Formats: sequence, C-alpha cells, structure tokens
Amino acid sequence: MNDQEISDTVARVLGGYGEAAQAAPIIPAPAPAPAVNANGAATSGTDTAVIEKAAPKTGSATPAPADVDDLIASILADAGSTPAARKGPAYVPGSKRCCWQPARPVDDPVDDIVSQALITALRQTGGSAPQPIPSAFAPAPAGDDETMTPGDGVFATMDEAIAAAELAQRQYLFCSMAARKQFVEGIREVFLDEATLERISEMAAEQTGMGNVAHKIIKNRLAAEKAPGVEDLTTDAETGDGGLTLVEYSPFGVIGAITPTTNPTETIICNAIGMLAAGNSAVFSPHPRATEVSLLAVKLINRKLAALGAPANLVVTVQKPSIDNTNAMMNHPKVRMLVATGGPGIVKAVMSTGKKAIGAGAGNPPVVVDETADIEKAAQDIVNGCSFDNNLPCIAEKEVIAVDQITDYLIACMQKCGAYLVTDPAVVAKLEALVINNKGGPQTSCVGKSAAYLLDKIGIRVGDEVKVILAELPKDHPFVQEELMMPILPVVRVPSVDDAIDLAVEVEHGNRHTAMMHSTNVRKLTKMAKLIQTTIFVKNGPSYAGIGVGGEGFATFTIAGPTGEGLTSAKSFARKRRCVMVEALNVR
Repeated sequence: MNDQEISDTVARVLGGYGEAAQAAPIIPAPAPAPAVNANGAATSGTDTAVIEKAAPKTGSATPAPADVDDLIASILADAGSTPAARKGPAYVPGSKRCCWQPARPVDDPVDDIVSQALITALRQTGGSAPQPIPSAFAPAPAGDDETMTPGDGVFATMDEAIAAAELAQRQYLFCSMAARKQFVEGIREVFLDEATLERISEMAAEQTGMGNVAHKIIKNRLAAEKAPGVEDLTTDAETGDGGLTLVEYSPFGVIGAITPTTNPTETIICNAIGMLAAGNSAVFSPHPRATEVSLLAVKLINRKLAALGAPANLVVTVQKPSIDNTNAMMNHPKVRMLVATGGPGIVKAVMSTGKKAIGAGAGNPPVVVDETADIEKAAQDIVNGCSFDNNLPCIAEKEVIAVDQITDYLIACMQKCGAYLVTDPAVVAKLEALVINNKGGPQTSCVGKSAAYLLDKIGIRVGDEVKVILAELPKDHPFVQEELMMPILPVVRVPSVDDAIDLAVEVEHGNRHTAMMHSTNVRKLTKMAKLIQTTIFVKNGPSYAGIGVGGEGFATFTIAGPTGEGLTSAKSFARKRRCVMVEALNVR
C-alpha cells in the first residue's frame, strides 16, 4: 500500500465507524489522514491479534480490494459500531510505568482505531509501526539567568518542595529497577560532560571562595563515576521446609539532605545517585554560600530525569536556602530520613529530631610516619593529600606525627614536593592570628584558601608551586588540635611509632573519620588501625585514595562517623524489609 492507499483505508474506517460493522461502507472520496499521536500508535487498546488475522498473506506488496474490505470490517467489528460510554479510573499508570497520570477519556476510541489502521497498513507493506519519538535527548542546560528562578525542581518554599517530592516518590514506587538504573545513569551522564564539569567546578570555587577548579573537577567527576547505584541493593534469600524469606532494601520515602559549602555539588551528585537508586526522592537544603551552583545542579538533574521519563520533582530544593528552610525541612512530617554533611552543629541538630538521621561530621585526620616508611613517597603523598582542593575535604591530612629519627629527612623531602617551611615563631604567631578566630576555631574567610594566599596575607610572597605551609609544632598547638581545612600542616615529633599512634588517636578526637599511616611494619599498621577506629584508614598513600582517587572502592562525600554508617552508599538510604512465602518455593 502506498501513502494514498493508507489514507484511503483510514478514511474508510472513520467513515464506517458508527454504522453497521457488517456492511462497512465504501467512502467515495478519501479524507486527509488525521494526525496520529506517536504514543497512541505504540499503545493502542485494540487487540493486535484481530488486526493481524485480517492482514493479507505474506508476499503481497499491495493487498487486494477484498482484503482491504475485510481489514476494515474486522477493525470496525472489533471497535463496535457505536461509541459506548464507559466508566474508568481517574488515574492510570503512565506509559513509562513510573508514575500515575490522568486517564484518557474512554468514551471515544477513534484514536485507537486510527492508530491500528495505520499500524496494520504499514505491516502489510513490510514497514514497521510508528515508534515513539525518543525522549532521552540531552536536556538543554540551564542558563545562568534562569538558575535562581523556580522550576525544574526549584521551589519558592520548603513546604512546596517537600509536597512535590512526596508525590514524586509515591509515583516512583511504580518504576522498575531497570528504570531506576536508567535514571541514575542519566545523572552520571549529565555530570560527566566535560563542559558541565568545568562549569559547576568554576562556579563552586567562585561562589564559595574556596578550593581550586582543577581539583573540584576531579571531585565532581569522582562523584558521578563512582557513587554506587542500584547494584548496591543486594538481596538476601533463605529457603527451607517453611518456605522462602527475602530480605531486600526498600526506600524510606522523602529524604532531607543538608549539603556543605566545602563540597556542594559533589555531595548533591553522590547523594542524588544513592538516594534515587534506593527508591527515594531527595529534598536538598544547600549551604547559602553555594546557592547558585547547588540550584544549577538540581535543575540539571531534573531536566535529565524529565527527558528520561521519570516522575517530576524526584530531586528538589528551595529558591533561597536558609537556616529557617533547613529547620522547616528537618521538622516536616513528610521527611522520613535526614542526611547532614557538615560540621558537628548540624549533625547534632539532625540527630535530635527523633528521625532516622545520618550525620557526616568533622574530622581531624592525622598521618603517622615511622622509621620503616618510604620517606620520599610519604612526603609526596602527604603534600598531595593535604593540598588537594586546598585541604577542604574532611579526609585530607591535617597533621603529621613523625618518629624523631626520620622527621628532619621527611620535612626536607616535603619541601622538595612543594611545602614551605616556617621556622620563625613570630611568623607562626602571625599565621595563627590570621587563621584562628576568637573562639579558637578556623577563620571562615581563610578556609579553603591556597598556601600562597595565606602566606601573602602575612607578608610572604611565594609562587603557585608552594602547595602547603609546614611548621614543626608541639602537640597542643591549635594547628594540631583544630581541623582548619586549610593547607597548613603542623609536624609533631615523637620518640617512637607507639607514641605516634597514641598521639594520633588523641588528636583525632574520636571523630572516627579518617587517618593515614606510612610504614612497612604490618604489626604497627594493624595496631593503629585497631586503636584509631576511623571510617577510612589509608596505608602508604594519600588521603584521597580513601574515597577512590588512586585507590580501589566506591566514592562518597558523606562519610558518617558520628552515626555509624561510615562511607554511605545507596543501601545507606534504604531500610531492610522482609517478605515471607510460607510452605512454598523451596526446590531443594
């Protein structure tokens, strides 16, 4: 059949609809073919078997008139000669099987009739049925001028954001695991685009005034590539004479996530992947100093998910992040779980709500170097780890504890690797006055600044080759005791490796976050690992190996020492449920 013959057939079907199906009339003048909805063609309500039964024998390029008449009669007989009003549900599962949508009116099957006429005609000519237009196209990037406006997951109020996320999560329950995987891979795809990586990394560095762009690109790529997805949700099964029991990971529902200014987009990326993989929706409350880049990340995620057919608003935030909005989110009854990545104050706040809470708090990671270590390698690893993104990561080396007999050589090696050694007590005092506030903690304006920037502020001009500021100090100095999140690295000299391990445990302050040790003495490595009890313990490598940069394992930027989850992943954002079948499904 050619295009004209197909149009004639469709017109005859429409002309015959409402008459007696047994005597399908011949329409003398064909009407123009009506526009056919692609989705309608793919989701017809007419039984395909009836159409195929009326189709001519294979091998006939153009069906005979009698065959066409039989085809039309069959379609009309199947549809009925007159429209019959039928009642149906107000909402039905969407075509993507991931959400509920308003039901199409059921009292007029004309669209289905036309669609099936076209499908059958195309099959007769060796063609194929019209396919839906692919929806998984790359979403248009949000422009800078629209980043702060509502839409694409950004709402004016926290109540609106949570209501939208709650509806989205209920719709999300009807998505398959394959769909979840597709959505997670879509998020990865967005942030693995080089232009997007550069854009969000530059914005984060500019807006927060912290870190450096090159390292933020590494961190954002790491979050997108190595945050676990649906593969993390394993199933346990037990069978016996009593039947079958399954234990599986199930969503909590709506999760409220608080993100820091130090790793704003990295945290949104890895949390969004894990939370959606586990079947939840996510409400983000970003740090106000990282508002614009955080909203951009949320918008990019929503546009990609929309292109893939996901329920709208699985990932949401507010237009103007604030402490009040964070409090509203924490106390909202629809939010079932809270995840805080930040300082001890916000972790304490989420833990006091009475809800399931994951708290990723502060650390003060020590690095121990003993006399058996490869000193040159240790020096390079320590400088690289300490200077990574200007020491912003909570995993980064914050103080060195070195055995006396190798301390001088270690310092000399670190100087060769980009460390600037400060030996004048007066200069140390000036540096302390610059970076320590009145309460004894880090001065916010200095957090995440480069070594060259900090030295310049106290009158010392150096080049960009200087990555770390080094000073040998006593153990009770604020630089040793406080987590500064600046590339200032105090070195404490101790008599033995056992003294070094004991001091490392002391200055880590029980945060159970991260620690490093450079040694070839397996017994001492084991001793430190047992005593310090950190979530991450890196042996003979830079700190960032602990989150998958140059080391094995998955990546996360929510490391929950205070609440015990450790390195969070998709299963951290799910609850275990048991499903039992009694006296059946045991095939042993």
